[in-house]
Amino acid sequence: MDDSGPANPSDPTNHRDESVNQRTNWLRAAVLGANDGIVSVAGLVVGVAGATTDRSAILIAGVASLVAGALSMAGGEYVSVSTQRDTEKAMLRTEKWELAAMPDEEERQLAEIYEDKGLSPELAARVARELTEKDPLGAHADVELRIDPEHLTNPWHAALASMGAFVVGALLPLLAIVLPGPDARVPACAAAVLAGLALTGAASATLGGARRPRAVLRNVGVGALTMAVTYGVGLLFGVSTA
Repeated sequence: MDDSGPANPSDPTNHRDESVNQRTNWLRAAVLGANDGIVSVAGLVVGVAGATTDRSAILIAGVASLVAGALSMAGGEYVSVSTQRDTEKAMLRTEKWELAAMPDEEERQLAEIYEDKGLSPELAARVARELTEKDPLGAHADVELRIDPEHLTNPWHAALASMGAFVVGALLPLLAIVLPGPDARVPACAAAVLAGLALTGAASATLGGARRPRAVLRNVGVGALTMAVTYGVGLLFGVSTA
């Protein structure tokens, strides 16, 4: 038997593929959040270290940057995902109304979608009818809207994940700058940050299917430039602690 034809739309492996994609998206967002934490806090603490050798001033600035950045990331993610969730709910309400007001037209529309995917008109009509009889909203939302009504995006999960990733990334430059002595602070921080950015660059490239060397070089280059500029600004406006 030739099983190279179109996939069964009701095949549960389709849902497993969507679940894998969702997990991959979350991982990519976590990597990017950690990357933002590394770069933004590293830029600030290196800049402050260029201006003063006072460990307390560097620590306060770093902690303030960490807290502000984490809250900003969480707030931005919450607003963004909340907007997406509201849009999904509105689309589902519209679809539910259409199914109640014009069920025959909706079933024909579903069949046409399956025809476009490669099914014969007869099979497409049968699939649309059986899926509509079983779960009309779920069937139409999945195919027409690419939404699972039972698993809408959660803004709180997104906000907490983004905030946690940012904090983890931000701790790297913060600890690397305050733990060593005055002469070793900036070199130690720079080394730790560039190593961390190499890891996040490789991870993001792996998740996105891109070439890792180029992604690592780009990520490390941006971090190095950020620290060089902010350190120069710190030296320019430096204060004496004597």
